Amino acid sequence: MLATATLVTLLVLAAPQQELPRYGGVNLVNETPAQHDARMKWFTDAKFGMFIHWGAYSTAGGEWNGNKVGGAGEWLLSNAQITPADYEVLQGQFNPVKFDAKRWVEIAKDAGMKYIVITSKHHDGFGLWDSALTDWDVGGSPFAPRDPLKELADACTTAGIRLCFYHSIMDWHHPDYLPRRAWDKRPTDGADYQRYEDYMKGQLKELLGGRYGKIGIVWFDGEWEGTWTHEKGKNLYDFVRGLDADIIVNNRVDTGRSGMEGITREGDYRGDYGTPEQQIPATGLPEGVDWETCMTMNGTWGFVKHDDSWKSNEDLVRKLVDIASKGGNFLLNVGPTGEGEIPAPSVERLAAMGAWMKINARSIYATRANPFPEPPSWGRVTRATNEDGSDRLYLHVFDWPADGQLRLSGLLSEPRAVQILGQRTRNMWSSTRDGDTVVFNLPKEPINPVCTVVAVDLANPLAIAALPNIDSADDKFVGSHLVAVGQLGDTLVEYRYTIDGSEPTSTSTAAGRPFTLTASATVKARGFLGDKPATRTVSRSFEALTPLTAVQTLKADPGLAYRAFEVPESIKKCSEIDSGKLVKEGVTPLPSETVKPREEFFGLVFSGFIDVPATGLYRFFVDSDDGSVMKLHTTTVVDNDGLHSATEKSGAVALEKGLHPIEIRMLEAAGQDLLRVSWQGPGIAKKTVVPAKAYIH
Repeated sequence: MLATATLVTLLVLAAPQQELPRYGGVNLVNETPAQHDARMKWFTDAKFGMFIHWGAYSTAGGEWNGNKVGGAGEWLLSNAQITPADYEVLQGQFNPVKFDAKRWVEIAKDAGMKYIVITSKHHDGFGLWDSALTDWDVGGSPFAPRDPLKELADACTTAGIRLCFYHSIMDWHHPDYLPRRAWDKRPTDGADYQRYEDYMKGQLKELLGGRYGKIGIVWFDGEWEGTWTHEKGKNLYDFVRGLDADIIVNNRVDTGRSGMEGITREGDYRGDYGTPEQQIPATGLPEGVDWETCMTMNGTWGFVKHDDSWKSNEDLVRKLVDIASKGGNFLLNVGPTGEGEIPAPSVERLAAMGAWMKINARSIYATRANPFPEPPSWGRVTRATNEDGSDRLYLHVFDWPADGQLRLSGLLSEPRAVQILGQRTRNMWSSTRDGDTVVFNLPKEPINPVCTVVAVDLANPLAIAALPNIDSADDKFVGSHLVAVGQLGDTLVEYRYTIDGSEPTSTSTAAGRPFTLTASATVKARGFLGDKPATRTVSRSFEALTPLTAVQTLKADPGLAYRAFEVPESIKKCSEIDSGKLVKEGVTPLPSETVKPREEFFGLVFSGFIDVPATGLYRFFVDSDDGSVMKLHTTTVVDNDGLHSATEKSGAVALEKGLHPIEIRMLEAAGQDLLRVSWQGPGIAKKTVVPAKAYIH
């Protein structure tokens, strides 16, 4: 569909509710969008939470046998390649006599945090409560009979903080959990993964059965192992929601998470929100998708004595603002010591964030994402609704203008009141207009150099000059190509464009009707109010391609030839696969991970030809875990290389009808493995898996 809208007026419109089976499963049939949003409301309003990684590993502090161990503290068992039997010594050392749940909650609340997510069980399997299903928990430690989760739950209830549980699907300690780490020499004969699943569900029943009150979130992790499947994820999501229909479950319950970006890939994957890790999405996640960035204050999640790579107070405050402006939540981690104290650098940083929040919290809580097409150069914007239904903008200024004149482009609504949060005097600041730009006349010095917040109440519904949309099916084409620049009838903003790379002016071609390109070109578009620019220039380049020539072959047997290699852990790139040990070769109907020579650390190379049904532009999609590379002829079409979780990348190429040499490489390290190749092109309007009949060798 060609875009048409040019002026965005943001209003709340009543619409009839539709029954929408968002998640399926016997416990969740037909949750409506309204029901989903109501269940999520406390979470989307909260914006700021505390992540707590704490367990047996905390007593070690990132050291084993007197040696520093690299990597995250909670991964000690794996990073130091400790057998579960040897690791159990930490249970006898877990005695956090300085643990004070009320103090932990006080620190979180004073920082402005609304919820706490604590590791009930991490990957090492050690439980922070006395479970009836195992002795590998706090009940077998010197800290017994104290129950840290119960003490924390009581403190949260008193303080009005939501308690939530992180619970690992992966469990390196349990005898039925598979796969095993290479150094774990326990026999796998007799291991029963279903029995492990039953154990995990039994523990979740204990955690959600009422002893700890109403739990807000079950925050799953460790879903990337090959033993965990999509069907298991669906089942676990429905199971947890069956224990408490109101509970929120993150997307790591299922196998749809696309890497550390945290977004859920297309498909019937469970999960109520996305989970970017150690990063903030550049533009947030798609509209209507709830999400939460989890992040450390230093370099690791669990306590590590020698980790001093602390983020600054300024950085953390601005990260909170950035995340809120993109519609997300910020889950900021602390790693308490084995003695039960939150490290002083964490406390200091949370206190600084709390001092800022005491003045500016209203610009964060219950706000919505920046409504403008992009953030302003000086900071970030959030949006809220006043009690009378009018719109309010919060301007978070990182870089205060030296002349006190703060410029906000694209705002077509008129301000009626301007206030700087933290000032006693209200509505003392004026504004003027310059076309689509509102100029706020403010003092020359900010209240807070890290981030000063300006609250702007609008006299009329929020209206914004949207950026022009250069709409086209692809950036590459063969022959001729249809392009359109968005334009809607008679509006305040008029869009104009050029196709020769020059800057549009108020006299350039008016947008509206689609146009055809027959050669490579750069289209530039801009919005105007009369003869004054109303938006920045948007640019998009299009490349006319000459199809690669089809080849002839004397042999045309079905399928692709493959070679399977065992590779050492040191290999990180697909180009290095051939240096591994060739252990298997043959023919397969489709390029997939199913011909792997072993569960972990292998490489696959598929070769042959792909039969293209018609001349034209083709876009190929490769979804892999870990790395993958696809070549046609000698051209790299898709580069999805490197070690990562399930991630899809695509590339376009022009092809002549007929046969084309193809090579697909896949590299797998540890954990889940996946390889899927899809395409779209002439006669293939929608992305579909390349069929077996298209491959020959």
